[in-house]
Amino acid sequence: MLNINIKENIIIMKSKIFGILVLQLLIFLFGSCEKAQTKKVDSKPNIIFLLADDQTRNTINALGNRQVITPNLDQLVADGTFFKNAYIMGAMNGAVCSPSRAMLMTGRALFNIDPTGNTIDTTHITLPKTLGNAGYHTFHIGKWHNGKDAFIRSFDDGSKIFLGGMHRQYRVPTYEFDKGGDYSKQRLNIPSDKHSSELYADAGIRFLDEYNSEKPFFMFMAFQAPHDPREMPKEYLDMYEPDSISVPKNFKEMHPFDNGELDIRDEWLAGYPRTKEEVRANIAAYYAMITHLDAQIGRVLKKLKEKGLTENTIIVFSGDNGLAVGQHGLMGKQNLYEHSINVPLLFKGPGIPKGKTTDCFAYLFDIYPTLCDLTENVIPQTVEGKSLKPVLNGASEQVRYAMFFAYKNFQRAVRNNQYKLIKYNVGNEIVTQLFDLENDPFETTNLVNKPEFKDQLQIMTDLMGNQMTLNNDLADLKKESWGVPVLPAWKDKTNKAEVEHLRDLAEKERQMRGFGMDKTK
Repeated sequence: MLNINIKENIIIMKSKIFGILVLQLLIFLFGSCEKAQTKKVDSKPNIIFLLADDQTRNTINALGNRQVITPNLDQLVADGTFFKNAYIMGAMNGAVCSPSRAMLMTGRALFNIDPTGNTIDTTHITLPKTLGNAGYHTFHIGKWHNGKDAFIRSFDDGSKIFLGGMHRQYRVPTYEFDKGGDYSKQRLNIPSDKHSSELYADAGIRFLDEYNSEKPFFMFMAFQAPHDPREMPKEYLDMYEPDSISVPKNFKEMHPFDNGELDIRDEWLAGYPRTKEEVRANIAAYYAMITHLDAQIGRVLKKLKEKGLTENTIIVFSGDNGLAVGQHGLMGKQNLYEHSINVPLLFKGPGIPKGKTTDCFAYLFDIYPTLCDLTENVIPQTVEGKSLKPVLNGASEQVRYAMFFAYKNFQRAVRNNQYKLIKYNVGNEIVTQLFDLENDPFETTNLVNKPEFKDQLQIMTDLMGNQMTLNNDLADLKKESWGVPVLPAWKDKTNKAEVEHLRDLAEKERQMRGFGMDKTK
């Protein structure tokens, strides 16, 4: 009887011990899962910001332009949300991308920054600085056009850094990141024979391969393409036959009046009067650069997937401004037509709707507060842009009711959901254009002299005045020269040797396309 009790006690003790072990194992496993889940929930998403240079909105196949080849951007469109009405506000100089990038980096409007974009005020906290303060590792690749000082205080790492506005696509003068802020000529990298887009994509892939920190990262990839010179590997140019390229619906041989900036480097890339043949050749080269850029973006996204980071990474794709390339008789971006101010803007990432296109009005400088909201970081008080998160999560359809634009002190524009007004003041000669964007998206028919649009003209004129005041524009439509100094043309404030050098480069590019002085050779 005693032996039986002993055996029973042993069995009971073993059962209790087994039960305790099972319970401890369950607690361990549950605790581990809870910690893993907590870590997953608490971890902030990575951010990759892909910024193209001079890429206008209507240059993505999936969004309706069937003549351009963009499989990787098409996939981003399918996987994210596209803002159809994304714009730059404008510029106070011919290098439009400089203030555009300054606005983007500060989240501030044109007249509340250095409107040339050449510097960023030390009191304006930049996007990478804000993210860095929130625990992000901030990494810059490619073009930076807002001064060394602003760069030094914005990022904590980087590679293949181009501190300039424009260069050939090959042998770009770049730096590696220096913690001491030394970006003297002696520290320049040996120029590479790789195309700039490949050079920057290689740097991005290397960063993703080597990154092993627990911190989330913000990788800003600022490409030079498709900015001219329109250089790319030959196989990409061979994808396009100029004769098969459609001439834009708003093609003109000459711009119909002086807009104040017709004699500038961008406009020298085609002859006067413009010909359909030369415009087609330029568009073909422009598309070829975009297709090559698309391929490099695809390489970066492939590496992101290989590293298992896709699901927890926000991707932003945009352009810093648009480009005419033959529309309205123009080649450049020193104007306020849709082709030059309307840019692609796309968000992809955790919680962002897939395959959605929105009509929401957005400026590039809205990206800053949007990324803060998406990553649950506090938006600095210096930021003026509006977060687009309510649009992304379906809580709102619009964040503003009108858009305002300016180029130097002689062009102003405003638009609402249907109409757009542009005013020019060149030599105190006022020209006014009124377009119905809903029915005339290419801005071909000026309605200003049609009696039935008299009331609409007044509504838009009043709206322009209100927006000018709201955005701290010192110009006054009622005053001579609008009450502001006439900003000199680019060529008139640039030394003659530099002007002639750039004229020569533009002529050589024309000759490369089979046009210009040596066309018969």
